[in-house]
This record gives sequence, C-alpha cells and structure tokens, in this order.
Amino acid sequence: MSNAAQLDQLGQTAASCTSCRLAETRTQVVFGVGAFDADIMFVGEAPGRNEDIQGEPFVGAAGKLLDRLLGEIGVERDDVYIANVLKCRPPGNRDPKQDEIDECKGYLRTQLELVDPKVVMTLGNFATKLLLKRNVGITRLRGQVYPWWNRQLVPTFHPAAALRSGDRVTDLMREDFAIVSAILNASQEVPPQGDETVEQLGLFG
Repeated sequence: MSNAAQLDQLGQTAASCTSCRLAETRTQVVFGVGAFDADIMFVGEAPGRNEDIQGEPFVGAAGKLLDRLLGEIGVERDDVYIANVLKCRPPGNRDPKQDEIDECKGYLRTQLELVDPKVVMTLGNFATKLLLKRNVGITRLRGQVYPWWNRQLVPTFHPAAALRSGDRVTDLMREDFAIVSAILNASQEVPPQGDETVEQLGLFG
C-alpha cells in the first residue's frame, strides 16, 4: 500500500476515534492536509473553532499568515503537509491536557513516518516540547536547527501568537522560515545550531 493510501486509511481511522474526552465535544476530527511526500511538515497544537467546523488545520487568520510566510520563501500550501498534535478541538480552545496528547500522539508519529519530510517545523510551545522533549519555552528554542531522527527540526512561534503580538513576532517567524528555505535549497545540510543532538529523544523515543 502506498504512503498516500496509508495516510488516507489512518485519517479514516482517526475520524471515528473515541480514545479521549475530546470525542464528546468535537464537531469533526481535523487529521491533516497536504502533500503526502512533502519536504516540509508543520506541526501545530490543536484545531481551533474554524478548523473544527471545516475539518482542515490552519484555515482561519493564523492559516492565512502561515500561507503568506510560505509564499515569501516560494512555497505553496499544497506542497507542504500540515498537522496538529491533537486532532480534535479542546473546548474553548483551552490548552491540551497531557492524557489527550498521550492518546493522540500515535497519529502524529505515523503521519511523520509516512510523509517523511526533510524538515519538520513545530509551531508553538506544545508541538515543540512534545517533539524535542524539552521543557523550555519557544522563545529560547526558536531560531535554531535541531537534528531529529535523520531530519532537521526548526521550531517557531504559533501564527496565532504572531497575530496577537504584532510585527515583531512575525519578523522572527520570517527568520525561522528563512532557515527552512536555506535547508531545502542548500547543496548540503545546514549544520545543526541547537545545543544538543536530540535524535534519541522526542516523539519516537
């Protein structure tokens, strides 16, 4: 079975998932969207209201900012893969709970394995902490490249944070997107800039 077919099958399984309390309050599961063989995979936190209604990640104002930042490095939304740590919206957009993350992270792990991107870009604290297994805020982790399971991981702010905080955070995100562009366009890999190798840690550990 092809990777695309396996992703589709996994999405169908997730659509009827009742493993945690979020199944009781969601409108629909927001599994993921994009190219099954993308070079870039984005990992966000959880669906919001618009995503819960439409069934697709990053479709509101945060999604428009993400699209704009992609366009600035010459990448179309259809060329990347976008997913979240949680596939269902937490009520009132509250923070994810640890037991919800634990129940849902297997879907994300398989998505990462099947898409097999060159670069993983985490959006915000929850996704970054889950994949890097580091209890450090996104402000300190962003702007660097971390080797992660034979890939490069680049953390950045969640687009919603940039919308709340204004141009300063958006400009920092631009710097992080430029790092991703440099990795993809370099004839050889950009040397890791993080302060430790994390291949033995993270979502697969």
